[in-house]
Amino acid sequence: MKDRIHDARPQVLSFFLHGPAGRLEALLNTGSRQPAHAAVVCHPHPLYGGTMHNKVVFHVMKALNGFGFPVLRFNFRGAGLSQGEHDLGRGEVQDVQAALDWLDAEFRVPLIFAGFSFGAATGLKAACPDPRVVAAISVGTPIQIEDRAYGYEFLQACSKPKLLVSGTRDVFAPRAALESLAAGLAEPKQLVLIDGADHFFDAHLNELKQVIAGWVGTALALPNP
Repeated sequence: MKDRIHDARPQVLSFFLHGPAGRLEALLNTGSRQPAHAAVVCHPHPLYGGTMHNKVVFHVMKALNGFGFPVLRFNFRGAGLSQGEHDLGRGEVQDVQAALDWLDAEFRVPLIFAGFSFGAATGLKAACPDPRVVAAISVGTPIQIEDRAYGYEFLQACSKPKLLVSGTRDVFAPRAALESLAAGLAEPKQLVLIDGADHFFDAHLNELKQVIAGWVGTALALPNP
């Protein structure tokens, strides 16, 4: 695996991670030979069709991979070819921890977390207390989906750089609720609302990608890709 990862040519590698509930199906978009950071991107709710192949997840990956970062995507337990069963966001936190452990073991560089919708709400619980993660990106941060309300009190103590980016037409996160959430977060933080975008950023995916690339470059003092 290491020889293939460090091949000079960008590649997409398909493999399985060892997760706490069994194997986790994964994809790695390789980066530069000596990347400054590595990243993981988590997918939306698997019970509503969310997988690592989601178009929002793909565009977030492209924004991060553009800096030469290797970017890991994986299917939560019970999704795709991943073993185990959906655990209402509890065991999935451990899945994210397993993904961060794998990235750390492979690359030994600072890590970036990004998640979309359920992937954000779940993954932030693993990423924020992890000292290896130096920046966190929450895309389409859900406030309430059907009868499930999401709480983010744990973010109030998260002092690493944080980006929240959502659409102004996101039915799962009204603007007032997002602004209230962002106001209570520890610095540094930034909330970006993309005008006219819905929860899935239809017709706004390139704009989403640009927002993420711009924020990463500023937050981590990197040149634009």
